Amino acid sequence: MTSDFDKIIERRHTESYKWDTPDRADVLPMWVADMDFRTAPVIIDALRRRVDHGVFGYTHVPDEYYRSVIDWFEKRHGWKIDRSWFIYTSGVVPAISAIIKALTVPGDKVIVTTPVYNCFFSSIRNNGCVATCIPLVQVDGRYEIDFAALETAAADPSAKVMLLCNPHNPGGRVWTHDELIHLADICLRHGVYVVSDEIHCELTYIDGGYTPFGSLPAPYRDNASVCVSPSKAFNIAGLQIANIITPDAEIRRRIDRAININEVCDVNPFGVEATIAAYRHGGEWLESLVEYIHGNYTTIRDFIAKELPALKMMPLESTYLAWIDIRATRMASEELTALLLEREKLMVNPGTMYGADGEGFVRINFACPRSVVIDALNRFKTVLTPIL
Repeated sequence: MTSDFDKIIERRHTESYKWDTPDRADVLPMWVADMDFRTAPVIIDALRRRVDHGVFGYTHVPDEYYRSVIDWFEKRHGWKIDRSWFIYTSGVVPAISAIIKALTVPGDKVIVTTPVYNCFFSSIRNNGCVATCIPLVQVDGRYEIDFAALETAAADPSAKVMLLCNPHNPGGRVWTHDELIHLADICLRHGVYVVSDEIHCELTYIDGGYTPFGSLPAPYRDNASVCVSPSKAFNIAGLQIANIITPDAEIRRRIDRAININEVCDVNPFGVEATIAAYRHGGEWLESLVEYIHGNYTTIRDFIAKELPALKMMPLESTYLAWIDIRATRMASEELTALLLEREKLMVNPGTMYGADGEGFVRINFACPRSVVIDALNRFKTVLTPIL
């Protein structure tokens, strides 16, 4: 399948959170993690058929929805999901918040490996819990988990849950099977329940792909909930749909209760139709997308190596989010992002948005036409060259 990912699609004045948040029309927004590509044509066709029906009442989630998810993950990732393990909801963040509510009481500790997706912190805080941060360590330029520190944190009787980002945002790691087993073993021995956010799982570049946490052996699988959604891979976050996969029946009952308490138990008909279309017919389009955004990644990597060699870009195994080490500038992350916006109207995320351990980094969303990536890189270079 060929798709025109080079095409510029005007998103300003469409109530786009990404494009219409800046108050100036000349700002280039490369921050919040959605893509500037139209979704797969098969999804658009499915939504058009649903629109043509013209009635949009309360939605029943059909068996085909569950079967499409089950078949997709078994065929592409070797993960066999039982139909009874599902809880659907409006998004991965509401899912994570509901799981924390279900399994903790205020004052409990929730373990995270930092830097990490910023909404983890708000989900922990909003449930009255306390984040225990385990800083990731850099080995040969990429992040690894400090398992000794994790062992210590998990041994704390107040630690009840660990939030895992697999693949990792913002560092782009795809955790290996052995790493996941090590993490799962520590958490199981200490009675810490794992919640694995796998929303970026389809955007993977390395041979062998990612390992779903739910595909681990039963003792580990049963001590975890996995949150998945087609929203990142198919650029349909606005349709608000996700799944929590929980093998343990009692924990699933508690999560389902929390989902209802939080009033995020209903989904809209477009999310259901889009999920079925994506998982039934979107594979070819997705493969083309991943090839294209990997080309964007290598474009950024090679540009920085040539034009700004004092900076370092973390090697990416997944996601469309460049994680760039800017410590050579001797500027704080928020200071540099403010300067980029002021001087070149380039909007990126400061590393500290992902916890204190993100200081010295910026995150750039490169899920856009390559000409836009090149524009952003030239703006980046204009600001950085006098500093370095």
